[in-house]
Amino acid sequence: MKKTTTKKPASVRKADVCVVGGAGHVGLPLALVFADKGLRVVVYDINRDSLRRIRKGVLPFMEQGGEALLKKALKGGNLLFSSDPRDIAGVTTVVVTIGTPVDEFMNPDTKVMKHCFDDLLPNLTDGQLVVLRSTVYPGTTQWLESYLKSQGRKLKIAFCPERVVQGHAIEELQRLPQIVSGTTKESESEAARLFERVAPSVVRLSPLEAEFAKLFNNAYRYVQFAVSNQFFMIAHSAGADYARILEGMKKDYPRAADMPGAGFAAGPCLFKDTMQLAAFSDNNFSLGHAAMTINEGLVLYMVGQMEKKYDLKNLTVGLLGMAFKANSDDTRASLSYKLKKVLAFHCRRVLTADPHVTTDAELLPVEEVVKKSDVLILCVPHKAYRALETKGKPLVDIWGFFGKGVRI
Repeated sequence: MKKTTTKKPASVRKADVCVVGGAGHVGLPLALVFADKGLRVVVYDINRDSLRRIRKGVLPFMEQGGEALLKKALKGGNLLFSSDPRDIAGVTTVVVTIGTPVDEFMNPDTKVMKHCFDDLLPNLTDGQLVVLRSTVYPGTTQWLESYLKSQGRKLKIAFCPERVVQGHAIEELQRLPQIVSGTTKESESEAARLFERVAPSVVRLSPLEAEFAKLFNNAYRYVQFAVSNQFFMIAHSAGADYARILEGMKKDYPRAADMPGAGFAAGPCLFKDTMQLAAFSDNNFSLGHAAMTINEGLVLYMVGQMEKKYDLKNLTVGLLGMAFKANSDDTRASLSYKLKKVLAFHCRRVLTADPHVTTDAELLPVEEVVKKSDVLILCVPHKAYRALETKGKPLVDIWGFFGKGVRI
């Protein structure tokens, strides 16, 4: 295959790193931290609206400390922006934030990675270090190297998974160890040198080990949430207050310190990565499937319990919080929307509010939702709701956010 030799602007040719998908939740915080460490970074993304906002110093999503770091990077001139794939050519390192999603059958969609690199390939330069950053199906890193070789290309391939809490990436990128792997010693070492500029230390693994490490971390957390949600349903069915039980279990008892509370376990990673492990193990990951049934089934349990207590078909129900987790504006895979769909079949009307989400035109001000609803459900325990006045309306709070004794 012929390499692209398109002449490039001098500013782009001198870039150290190009982050593909650089306007997203994974790519942009990394680009900002790289720029803050003195690297010249190209933020490449096909979403031109997001790029325009970032150029103006506005983040397209919530990220603690993000706007200050963005303004600093823009002022320092270390941040470049492009939606032209030709600007990828010649950059020393290309970081790709495209992962492996799951399809409607809960199987990994590996075609996404192939299509991504088929699009990138004409603008990649032999000798570049290509770093996969998002979660991938086990074996993807090695497959990518073989595929690129079959196309006659000589690129150095590494997998260095992000492992931060969304919304706190800038802080955690610089505080947590970075897992580094490469298909060759050369690619591993180059990737290690890159991330040593950001992370306090690096942990070197083989590509397959690194892929499993990322998936195992997320699946373990998903299973932890499922345990607590199952305990909640058992306690609630028996008429006991799970929030009080959990408080008693954890008080001055270090072995229970990291036990999460009950609540929606969702988002773009935990469920998806658990299902990738299940697919890889020929659906023998029974613990993962059980966790999925529990965490996804919590919505159905709540509606079933509410039907026993309320005449839902004649009521308006208000949902408070539509993001996938607290103090976030990200709605991807949010169980609040699953609850909304289920309730639409049972209630007269469903109203929704969220103080952070800006991508849903159906959202109403929280005061209006409280006023017009007969029953309220706290879907997401945003800090903004701490002083919420519910005007005496019945409130479903499985999180225990508003105190003990609040039940379905």
